[in-house]
Amino acid sequence: MAHNCTFSLDIGWKTLRKDAGLEPERILRRAGLPDDLFLQKTRGLDTDEYIRFWNALEAETNDPAFPVPLIESISADIFDPPLFAALCSSNMMQAVQRLARYKQLIAPMVLETTVDQNGNLTVSPRWLFATDLPVFLQVAELGFLLKLLRLGSRERVNPLRICVSALPSAVQNSHFSRFFGTDVQYGEQPAISFSAADALRPFLTVNEGMWQVFEPELQRRLGQLNEQASTAERVRAVLLELIPGNEATIEKAAERLGMSKRTLQRRLEQEGGNFRNLVNACREHLARHYLRNTRLSGYEIAFLLGFEDPNSFYRAFMAWTGQTPEAARMAMRHE
Repeated sequence: MAHNCTFSLDIGWKTLRKDAGLEPERILRRAGLPDDLFLQKTRGLDTDEYIRFWNALEAETNDPAFPVPLIESISADIFDPPLFAALCSSNMMQAVQRLARYKQLIAPMVLETTVDQNGNLTVSPRWLFATDLPVFLQVAELGFLLKLLRLGSRERVNPLRICVSALPSAVQNSHFSRFFGTDVQYGEQPAISFSAADALRPFLTVNEGMWQVFEPELQRRLGQLNEQASTAERVRAVLLELIPGNEATIEKAAERLGMSKRTLQRRLEQEGGNFRNLVNACREHLARHYLRNTRLSGYEIAFLLGFEDPNSFYRAFMAWTGQTPEAARMAMRHE
């Protein structure tokens, strides 16, 4: 499945900026972005630009509670179709399923969802092209999911648990805990969990007729995204989902992309690439992510990347970077 490589700007930023009393020109200049960015209808932000934009927002607000005020100002009238469509759902469980499918239209992200034996729902956003995300950006994405549930149900529901990959300061956490109704905890990746009762709490905004209006356009845009993406881009997106499950074979990737192994090989060759190199590039990307953002051991990382044993992972990482995993982790901590 292909993924958009930029973050859409058509999600109510004008309204949010106005409500928060922010000056767009100052934010854009601080982020090193063009002054007329918001006037460019087809312009999106790549991951690096998006993070710079959010860093500039944090600097301009100079508020330890950032980004809670921005999240609180979100209302149904500023949503882009994929997000507004979530509010048309019957409950949070269905809303998240729709978001997981259509999130790729507006951001290089995927939403991983799990439901435990008690019916509790956990949602974990994963950025596809970033390994070092500011805490406030993780909080913003998780806060949006909670805001969505509160908007749909019109209830002041609180999550069971919220985790980010690096703990915020005590002052920040006090602000965040008031918004979430619980303290922010450390986790290997950002995640928010809802009780079964809250995940199935009826949305008062449910509108199946409106969903029928939105769905064909969303399906069209998904199809268009797949058509525009290069084969290598589509393979990379699939590999990020296959590698952690130790299923990163060309046969499995071809199956996911709806083509034969021979066709996939031919298309990659036409683009000057090959499957093995893409697997190695994605493994290196994930290895750097795990080393920077988690406390996983080399053995555990090797397992997650599909290596048969830790020594194979160490040799591969040395070939990619000229460093051992431990040396790379130490260097990242001092950046």
